[in-house]
Amino acid sequence: MAPDRNGNPHRVVILLDTNALLIPSRSGVDIFTGLLEMVGAFEPVVPAEVVSELHGLAQGRGKSAAAARFGLTLTSRCRILPKRDEEVPVDEIISLHAGELNCPVLTNDRQLKERLFEEGVPVIVLRNQKRLELIRK
Repeated sequence: MAPDRNGNPHRVVILLDTNALLIPSRSGVDIFTGLLEMVGAFEPVVPAEVVSELHGLAQGRGKSAAAARFGLTLTSRCRILPKRDEEVPVDEIISLHAGELNCPVLTNDRQLKERLFEEGVPVIVLRNQKRLELIRK
């Protein structure tokens, strides 16, 4: 990856959805290490709506709530995108941000993946519960 004029490597922006932030707890895969190995320097970004969704999931008990609480701790390593004014589903917000930022999305959500593929957005997925892979369609 070519450095910028200050000698710093360009950072690839990667958008993370709720599902992506649950991967480490559910599969034991360090998504940050996986992304670093895949693309080099990167900047993880998370929409504020995803953080809100994680807060809601974290309220309960059990494995899903524990995974959401762990996912919330991971957001401290990410740039949080401001909440959008429009009241639309989180998947639509992710799609809008991906288009605006021209960046890939890390998700394992089947419906979101299909939507992003239709829009020409590259998607990073967890393969075989152990490694991340970039898919373009």
